[in-house]
Amino acid sequence: MKKLLTGMVVAFLAFGTFYVACAAGPDDAKAMVEKAGVFFKENGKTDTLTAISDPYGQFVKGELYVIVVDFNGRILADGGNPGFTGVNLIGLKDTNGKYLFKEMIEKAKAEDSGWVEYLWLNPATKKIQPKNTYVKRIKGIDAVMACGLLK
Repeated sequence: MKKLLTGMVVAFLAFGTFYVACAAGPDDAKAMVEKAGVFFKENGKTDTLTAISDPYGQFVKGELYVIVVDFNGRILADGGNPGFTGVNLIGLKDTNGKYLFKEMIEKAKAEDSGWVEYLWLNPATKKIQPKNTYVKRIKGIDAVMACGLLK
């Protein structure tokens, strides 16, 4: 019995360490946007939007996914929520009244890149949580790439 419990504890610790090691962090969100930016430079707008829109593609990994929003607030690509593609979300506010997409666009226009924090629904828990999103301006098409993670 003692060997079984010891084995279970070791397995639990190993899984816990693996889970923590695989959990996404801010550097992962930023890296995903940077990767999408390189893809855009190498492949152009059409292929990039197609790749980002693929929910099983390289720009969706666990809870992380890249979106592209034009400067008017229209979603051009969204691998995490493909149903948002084509929808204008400029007027969408979080529960604190923050215009999150407007702020993402303003941040990218003013600083080229940076972080925007707002409240978002956690799809797993169905609870509203803080979400931190890295945004980067896409030069040449007046749009923003973004990738965020729940805190």
